[in-house]
Amino acid sequence: MVRTVTQRRRFLAAVVNSIQGVIGGTLAVLLGGAVVGPSFLRRREAWLKAGMLDALTDDEPTPVTLRISKQDGFTRTVERYVVFLVKSGERVTALSSTCTHLGCRVSWDSEAKQLKCPCHGGVYDRTGAVIAGPPPAPLAPIATRVDGDQVFIQT
Repeated sequence: MVRTVTQRRRFLAAVVNSIQGVIGGTLAVLLGGAVVGPSFLRRREAWLKAGMLDALTDDEPTPVTLRISKQDGFTRTVERYVVFLVKSGERVTALSSTCTHLGCRVSWDSEAKQLKCPCHGGVYDRTGAVIAGPPPAPLAPIATRVDGDQVFIQT
């Protein structure tokens, strides 16, 4: 009789442990997929027309406002996105207009030949490098391409 009770307990313990293992494995797959899965999704490359090459002045950041439409569930939002296009010969680079200190929008001061942040005095050169003030990093570069006389930026 003692032996039978012990065998039943072992059997029930094995069943409970198996059920817990299946539940734990299922949760691990579901939660792991939810956390890691988005990193395996292919990011769609979107190139937006930012301007004409002829309209840009050499070595002077030109602000361009773009409208980016994004789908979020059932809602479609349109965001304004300001970038600076800087032409050097046939090469065009793009810089984010968002200050790396606290996210204010910088503007081009043509007299001083600097990009300035009005919030806390951050100053950048025409390449986006920090000259003065509290910004911890240069302005973020944005991928560009020139196709004929059209300038495109990657979003």
